[in-house]
Amino acid sequence: MTQTVELPLWLFVLIVAFAAVTFASHFLFPSVRWFFRRRLERAVARLNKRLERPIEPFKLARRHDMIQRLIHDPQVAQAAADHAAAEGIPENVASEQVRRYAREIVPGFSAFAYFGLAIRAARLLSNAVYRVRLGHQDEEALRAIDPKSTVVFVMNHRSNMDYVLVTYLAAERSALSYAVGEWARVWPLSRLIRAMGAYFIRRRSRNDLYRKVLAAYVRLATRGGSTQAMFPEGGLSLDGALAPPRLGLLKYIVEGYDPDGRDVVFVPVALNYDRVLEDRILTSAAKAGERRFRARIGLVALRLLRQLWLWMTGRYHRSGYAGVNFGRPLSLAGFGAGREGDITKPLARELMQRISAIVPVLPVPLIAALLLRHGALSRAALEHRLEDLIAAMPLAHVHMPRENLSYAAGTGLRQLLRRGLVAESEGRFAPVEDRRDLLAFYANSIRHLLPQDGAQPDGDRVFSAPANLNAASARS
Repeated sequence: MTQTVELPLWLFVLIVAFAAVTFASHFLFPSVRWFFRRRLERAVARLNKRLERPIEPFKLARRHDMIQRLIHDPQVAQAAADHAAAEGIPENVASEQVRRYAREIVPGFSAFAYFGLAIRAARLLSNAVYRVRLGHQDEEALRAIDPKSTVVFVMNHRSNMDYVLVTYLAAERSALSYAVGEWARVWPLSRLIRAMGAYFIRRRSRNDLYRKVLAAYVRLATRGGSTQAMFPEGGLSLDGALAPPRLGLLKYIVEGYDPDGRDVVFVPVALNYDRVLEDRILTSAAKAGERRFRARIGLVALRLLRQLWLWMTGRYHRSGYAGVNFGRPLSLAGFGAGREGDITKPLARELMQRISAIVPVLPVPLIAALLLRHGALSRAALEHRLEDLIAAMPLAHVHMPRENLSYAAGTGLRQLLRRGLVAESEGRFAPVEDRRDLLAFYANSIRHLLPQDGAQPDGDRVFSAPANLNAASARS
């Protein structure tokens, strides 16, 4: 026991390294984790005092614990057993598939990443790219929502900037949890998005087992009170108009609703832009008749880098206005959930109608609609027709910059002239023929609010939702 043992230096270093790791993992790391966990809990407690809707414990749960909870959910376990029997595979193989799906879906929310980084970046980016205008919102109705209910913001999908803009504008209300598609599953973007509380979904998956796992997560998040945000259209609008709703996530929320538990309150949100950063990609995809287009978030990043270069060289101009309106909340309990049959389709129609009614009417869509309808117009004629058009839309939420119609017309024209969508000749402004698709893209965003040709201004006119919203798509 007292004899000297000689060891090579490399082996001695290796033994010391293993001892250090063992000491750290058993004594140091747990203490450090406990220390930072306590600091985080105190920080979240302070944060919850200023939030309208405090962060629920469900969102703050450890990702590992949430994955285990999802894997051992009774409905998921039954789905795995059914899948194993149908495919003729061992149940442990099906269980491993469930584990892989759960790890893919479940986020790892970080309050620091969300409120310390994401909110500040979203505020900076939104105001750098657009003149952001928060228009209509029924503040009294929003504050009257039961604090114990689960709030789901439902929005039209115009641009990938939607995520940024709504995250920024909802910063004082709560932390939003988005469902994001395959485009975001690239490292290191995926780590950041997961830390912000977003969960990944395979939009085109037809795998029943995967859908069961996803439905279980949505059910747990909804019952846990996690504030969510979703796009009923299921993807970006290719032609600028509102699209029929897809029922996937909405159906999961309805099916997972417990009449004896929390109520679910949907808050309609409508967005519109004077310029959509991806407009050329989207209109090209519409021409090709397919939704597969390469540039999504990458295109936005490239455009932002270009705008940064223009700013550095003193040639930067913001991309016009971005408008956001919040509509009248809709309670799932009040809509009849849990007492009748499947209400998903009528619920989707009602939500899309509420969104369509509050779409912000901005200068560029208005000017685009007028030029497409009437052709070449002088500045005076354009302002006259703009005044008549706005008078014929008494229920629409029109954003009038500086409350000055002439300034609004000039703002819209400058954006269109700068981008080469409109040309001026002999004092008249006319659409550029090979850019009419882009003009239509912006005009379509308010198409459902515009009076038909020949209609006269009517103070009692009520605008209905677009006809294509009367049939909900059953695709998720």
